[in-house]
Amino acid sequence: MPDPRRSPGPARGGRLHRRVLGALLPVLVLLCTAGSGPRAAVASAGSPERPVVGTAEGPVRGRAHGTYDTFEGIPYAAAPTGPLRWRLPRAAPRRAGVLDAGAPGARCAQLPAIGPGGREGSEDCLFLNVTAPAGPGRARPVMVWFHGGGFRFGSGDTYRPEPMAVRGDAVVVTVNYRLGVFGFFGHPELGGAPDFGLADQQAALRWVRANAAGFGGDPGRVTVFGASAGGLSVCAHLVSPGSAGLFARAIVQSGSCSTTMPPYSLLPTLGTYEPFVPQERTVSAGVAAAAALGCGGRPAGTVLGCLRGLDAGRLVTAELMERFSGVAYGNALLPVEPRRALESGRFHRVPVMQGSTLDEMRLFLSQTLAAYPVGTAEGYRERLRASFGAAAPTVEAAYPVSAFATPALAWAALLSDASFTCPTLRDSRALARHVPTYGYLFSDTGAPNFTGLPEPAGFPFGAAHGFDLSYLFTTVPLTAPQRALSERMTGYWTRFARSGSPNGPGAPDWPAFGPPPAPSVLSLAPGAGGIAPLDAAAAHHCALWDALPAAGAGTARYAAPV
Repeated sequence: MPDPRRSPGPARGGRLHRRVLGALLPVLVLLCTAGSGPRAAVASAGSPERPVVGTAEGPVRGRAHGTYDTFEGIPYAAAPTGPLRWRLPRAAPRRAGVLDAGAPGARCAQLPAIGPGGREGSEDCLFLNVTAPAGPGRARPVMVWFHGGGFRFGSGDTYRPEPMAVRGDAVVVTVNYRLGVFGFFGHPELGGAPDFGLADQQAALRWVRANAAGFGGDPGRVTVFGASAGGLSVCAHLVSPGSAGLFARAIVQSGSCSTTMPPYSLLPTLGTYEPFVPQERTVSAGVAAAAALGCGGRPAGTVLGCLRGLDAGRLVTAELMERFSGVAYGNALLPVEPRRALESGRFHRVPVMQGSTLDEMRLFLSQTLAAYPVGTAEGYRERLRASFGAAAPTVEAAYPVSAFATPALAWAALLSDASFTCPTLRDSRALARHVPTYGYLFSDTGAPNFTGLPEPAGFPFGAAHGFDLSYLFTTVPLTAPQRALSERMTGYWTRFARSGSPNGPGAPDWPAFGPPPAPSVLSLAPGAGGIAPLDAAAAHHCALWDALPAAGAGTARYAAPV
């Protein structure tokens, strides 16, 4: 077995990460099919079945579905192709006639989330989709969803938000944004690593501000929300100067600013996971990538021209898509590392709701157990020593293997707390000093597994990473108690979007985040008493994790995301 304390080189670590974690991303690519490419404009009037709405670029024709209408594949920015590759998004051109918005536009260029396969999607992909309640309406809350997928996979059209539109009377917008090497590349000729994918999201928010009223929405009541990489995106917008004034509330799901994973959590060759990286690291990787692609060693100012002339197929590789999946800070979009910005109070003063799932790490860990098992108490202690060094006995005292059905479940529990639950609570404490903050812990251990991934024997997924999304979007059937929980959650999310507070008549009270001994979060589970305040910090040993040094301090870090 390789030494668990040895750090991988960039290439080897990247290949391992793709094989191990790439299969997990369907959690965030919900069960829908991809749309076609952009459609030609059609000049004809609307009908009850094909409603037409005016936008700043020209009218769009959607589809009616009884209680809600959809308008899909709307360009919110110019196609970032050719000379616009690796440039900040530019305004979408005006159109003549009516755009057929009856089907999604192309997904952004990516590789399949599961299994072998070639490039999918297109560079011409900056589309968004609007789902709005049917019939007349105005000043409805607007909710803008940024999809997950590790900044390498996914698209807006895979999320079906009609529950929030119909039950919550909200206008919901889902967004595509550039991924991987197209969205997060850096190079000296770019002046750094501009985070084009996040800049795309800001362009989408500007489009929403300009056009929300036409769909019955209130441009002054925009909520940004997302899960995993989408949650990390929302975190970035909370601290990005360029996002000022583009939204009035924020919901962060399983992707707080402080999300991390201890070193060697999943494999003995993977160091600490951190989603936000210094831009110098990305720029250095860009110089190396340019040389490998045959564009290095050229006169200053000509390397980008060479790279922009390459076919997209040369760039959509597992190595490049993963290498450029970390979000850079130290640039104009993110001047400061996001968690540091929160700690110092440098964020936009909007109400925030954020949380995680009880068993976040079980899904990830399940994919490595066969190759790197945690089958015995001694094997568990070996993992503790590899990841936590001298602190291993302290961690074991808080998570004794005897308290869990198996050593693997003990390891998953402490990783979930160290990587998601407690970092989220730390961020909530920083936020609550300045703005109304509401925390949650999704705790339905019987949540449906809609990923298609098998659960190892004796290792149920429980309330794993992303499993809360079935309660907000239309995915798979739920039991009667789960449907009731879904209705509660939909109500909380859309009331928060409407007023900045999730509370309302007929629902259990959700207390704002406060200092101990006040309960810190609302536990969300089905059945009688399943929705109740919880002191999550005490229940999940956050005093321990807060006292330990930053996870993996002094170890190699990798930016390939969850």
